[in-house]
Amino acid sequence: MIENNLTSDSSLSFLTSLTNCRNLTTLSLSLNPLNSMLLVSVGNFSTSLIRFYAKSCKIKGRIPNDFGNLSSLLDLDLSANSLAGSIPTTIGNLKNLQCLNLSNNKLTGFIGDHICRLQHLGDIYLGQNQLSGSLPNCLGNITSLREIHLGSNKLSSNIPQSLGNLQDLVVLDLSSNNMVGSLSHEIGNLKAVTKMDLSMNQFSNEIPREIGSLQNLAHLSLRYNKLQGSIPDSMSNLVGLEFLDLSHNNISGNIPKSLEKLQSLKYFNVSVNRLYGEIPSGGPFKKLASQFLIYNEALCGSSRFSVLPCPTSSKHRSNRKKMLVLFLLLGIALVVVPSTFIFFWISYRKGKRAPQQADSLSAITRERISYYELIQATDALSESNLIGSGSFGSVYKGVLRSGTAIAVKVFNLQLEAAFKSFDTECEVLCSLRHRNLVKVITSCSNLDFKALVLEYMPNGSLEKYVYSHNYFLDTKHRLTIMIDVACALEYLHHGCSSPVIHCDVKPSNVLLDEDMVAHLSEFSISKLLGEDQGDLYTKTLATLGYIAPEYGLDGLVSTKCDVYSYGVMLLETFTRRKPNEFEGDLSLKQWVSYSFPEAVMDIVDINLVTPQGYQKELDVVASIMKIALDCCAESPARRTNMKDVVGMLQKMKIQLLAS
Repeated sequence: MIENNLTSDSSLSFLTSLTNCRNLTTLSLSLNPLNSMLLVSVGNFSTSLIRFYAKSCKIKGRIPNDFGNLSSLLDLDLSANSLAGSIPTTIGNLKNLQCLNLSNNKLTGFIGDHICRLQHLGDIYLGQNQLSGSLPNCLGNITSLREIHLGSNKLSSNIPQSLGNLQDLVVLDLSSNNMVGSLSHEIGNLKAVTKMDLSMNQFSNEIPREIGSLQNLAHLSLRYNKLQGSIPDSMSNLVGLEFLDLSHNNISGNIPKSLEKLQSLKYFNVSVNRLYGEIPSGGPFKKLASQFLIYNEALCGSSRFSVLPCPTSSKHRSNRKKMLVLFLLLGIALVVVPSTFIFFWISYRKGKRAPQQADSLSAITRERISYYELIQATDALSESNLIGSGSFGSVYKGVLRSGTAIAVKVFNLQLEAAFKSFDTECEVLCSLRHRNLVKVITSCSNLDFKALVLEYMPNGSLEKYVYSHNYFLDTKHRLTIMIDVACALEYLHHGCSSPVIHCDVKPSNVLLDEDMVAHLSEFSISKLLGEDQGDLYTKTLATLGYIAPEYGLDGLVSTKCDVYSYGVMLLETFTRRKPNEFEGDLSLKQWVSYSFPEAVMDIVDINLVTPQGYQKELDVVASIMKIALDCCAESPARRTNMKDVVGMLQKMKIQLLAS
């Protein structure tokens, strides 16, 4: 193993000297800046070489055909470089190869049949490239395969039925591609599989009932596809299942009550489907959060799921109907007599009402909270209850008579822009429903007073936790919060009928509830995109340091502006450096990129990486930095979209939890 202190100047002479080591069996060059020098020398390396590692070496260019000469090779790792072009056919000459890792490069072209000549291959990592075309049907003939990682490419075929031959397969990751067709019944033959991620594709038709045969399955993600039909009852046989995500499909029918048997299930998401009927209440459903059930056709059940109660039986409905008729007749008799009195009483009370009573409410909710209730709840907008101030107003903590804590955002009507800001937030928020957006309870508005009543966030903002000396968030907590924010932006950009651009993504606008779940807030300058509209122009500017170049220079905003701001915030969260604290033209993005990836420890928050699990945690943080820099690309077209960001960060979290 070579320590990561080689310079570019010393690389060539060093690699040249290695060609004389005819009995060399293991060569590890990872994290050294070899640039393209490796490609020049590889053909002269010893044919006795068994293990060859060159991860994160800044290697560019194509993979040379000379790799096919390393006939004894068992492990080959060229991941996290800038390799381009196609995978050379000579790779098929490495008949003894057991692990092939070419992930996180810029490889293009097809995965050719020459891969299938590697009959001893156990693990194949080709994710995060630009590979296209179909999966080779012969892949199912490599019966030694244990892990297949092909996520985040441009693959566009269906899943070959031959994959059902892989009896020893443990991991199958085909996420974030353009794969189509049905999930074949042969999927039930993968008896050893523990993780299957087929999310963010175009798979259609039903989930095959044979999936219930996968007794070892612990993680199954089918989200963001076009799956139809019902949830197969056979899934209740997956007794070891811990993670199940079926969200964002067209699945209909009931949630099988038999799923209550899945005692190991910790995550279950079926939101954005067409499900109906009663939600199971036993087993893992006892702790299921309601946000994982939203946007379905007609689910019903316990009130804690925020759904309507299920209808009673026909007999009970008949009896209830008779009782309603009886009460209706009695009600008419009781109402007619005093109706005149009530009318005049209401008129009297209306005449006595104070002029500042709330006289109009937005369509956000039906709940009404009067001006006087808000004044009482906030102790007359006392400064002691002030919890934040912004460009268009102030936010106060309040407590209603019911004991419910609220946040009241009062707009400063002396500013002309505040009127538009209030209307914008009402227009945007009335149609949004997501667990990671701050919930609007209602609004209160008249000529002299405009306020939004918001869900109270007791743990304040992300900014407070990142920079305060009294609080500390470890890597896992920071990553979880940033995944929450990414999910909110994914919903705004891809989950709404018209895309919503937040326009002001930054740590102070990320609020944390009592469970430290993050909620994106402050939609006062957000923009709604109309049909067939990819971007628009605006004169309203967001916070300096977080503004995308095209937004700041030309006023051109699109969802890619939010991606840029999110990338800056992701860098800030893990470096604990503000984007506007640098001198001259230096930005946070530039400061990070100058030290990345060779000196990640020089840029990461010094309190973040603990000695325990040091290298594993540092690798995860480095991967997060890479995602953040991709979000901050100068060109909007080169920025990662929020769907992919969510997928990649969730993988980082799984990797972190496994360390």
